Amino acid sequence: MRAEVVAMDAEHLDMEAIRKAGDILKSGGLVAFPTETVYGLGGNALDPEASRKIYAAKGRPSDNPLIVHIADIDKLDEITSGVPEKARILAEKYWPGPLTMILNKADIVPKETTGGLESVAVRFPSDRIAQELIRAGGGFVAAPSANTSGRPSPTMSEHVEEDLGDAIDMIIDGGQVGIGLESTIVDFTEEIPVVLRPGYISLEMLQETLGEVRMDKGLLITDSKVRPKAPGMKYRHYAPRADLSIVEGSEEDVIAMINRLTEEAEAKGEKVGIIATDETESLYVGGDVRSIGSREEEETIAHHLYEVLRDFDSDDVNVIYSEAFYTPRMGQAIMNRLLKAAGHKIIKA
Repeated sequence: MRAEVVAMDAEHLDMEAIRKAGDILKSGGLVAFPTETVYGLGGNALDPEASRKIYAAKGRPSDNPLIVHIADIDKLDEITSGVPEKARILAEKYWPGPLTMILNKADIVPKETTGGLESVAVRFPSDRIAQELIRAGGGFVAAPSANTSGRPSPTMSEHVEEDLGDAIDMIIDGGQVGIGLESTIVDFTEEIPVVLRPGYISLEMLQETLGEVRMDKGLLITDSKVRPKAPGMKYRHYAPRADLSIVEGSEEDVIAMINRLTEEAEAKGEKVGIIATDETESLYVGGDVRSIGSREEEETIAHHLYEVLRDFDSDDVNVIYSEAFYTPRMGQAIMNRLLKAAGHKIIKA
């Protein structure tokens, strides 16, 4: 049976539909919903069977932890066994918002939700639809991104329908999300806070608030024997169907290299996609060229990344060449996602 799709926005909430979605969650069903980052696939975080359903619907490895979403900061103490002072400081500054914190879990949280770990990932989203759904669903909603595992994350409800329309109960269509990249994840189970996934809240912002914070060396981890501490650390993610390569170098050299590679690929009958920016879009002479945004406004690049990758899937391109985006504030987050989507395939121009 296809998922029921209900449309609303933050200014015009359909509370009857939200109550219905909450009842679905309470009874062990799955509901996809918008957040400020990407669409999430929600299930009751305290119900082991609901977590198993999430893994099955996504085709997600069961050792990849799920993030528990709350809509009341007081709920944090119910699902953790101790919150360090620095975590409370960070929550006070950035919650609700695109921040996930890893803390030692309370017994109430099943290991089916945490990927077998003794820690739990927790987030308090700022999206009003998400908050109302979480409250209606019992207060604790496990929600990874609402896509088939490994695919680009969904930034519109249409993406969710494409991937999961036959596998879940309801989709709340709240329009296109605001940020377009998943939350920053910070691990507080060690003495020094560690960033396990970069996001909108940058390492510099965290250090400004907390002092010493470090970036995890395992962000590019590929060892299949290592258990991931956070969503997305161990597995290839965000990948389009086409073969994606990132081209690095000076702007002039990158454009020349992509133009040459495109000409060679098209001569072999390949359909080529090119990820460019507003500043460079007109400088490419072949291929299906898409601007991802402006380097002057790097939030636009983050906002459109997954959308562009999915557009190329719809266009049936075989090969994609992308510029690199080492922008000042969000470059770490953008390149983290792009490198995973490309399987770390880099071409030096």
